[in-house]
Amino acid sequence: MLIQFTLNGRPVSVEAPAHLTLLTVLRDYFHLTGAKEGCSIGECGTCAVLVDGELVNSCLMLAPKVAARTVLTIEGVSPADGSLSDLQEAFIAYGAVQCGFCTPGMVLAGEALLAQTLTPTREQIRTALAGNLCRCTGYQQIVDAIAAAGAQRKEVN
Repeated sequence: MLIQFTLNGRPVSVEAPAHLTLLTVLRDYFHLTGAKEGCSIGECGTCAVLVDGELVNSCLMLAPKVAARTVLTIEGVSPADGSLSDLQEAFIAYGAVQCGFCTPGMVLAGEALLAQTLTPTREQIRTALAGNLCRCTGYQQIVDAIAAAGAQRKEVN
């Protein structure tokens, strides 16, 4: 099946079987390995990507569902020059990155939230992260990083 969509700002097309998940297509066809397969049942968030700005578990979404839509992976969050985004920098500054397995999904969850509000409450941040599991940081540093990035973006705007 031919699937055409926008991936990280670029129009793409891929010929893939209709039964494949978006995660499989991203990793195996486009070699974008930022989204990970953790649980395969949509519980851990390591496969999270944004589809039309909404956080989704790519392990649960069939690839044909993204036809004519926009997909953003962790690889597309960084500016074109290859530097880190402000949110990625905040994750580093606040010690929100440990083993890194959950980080792509956490960053994308943060991006989805910050697209809605630059001044989220700590409770809103925790709710936005609810579908992403982390075993290393205890979440506080992740919450701090997202809050700081939102505050920084608000100052700039």
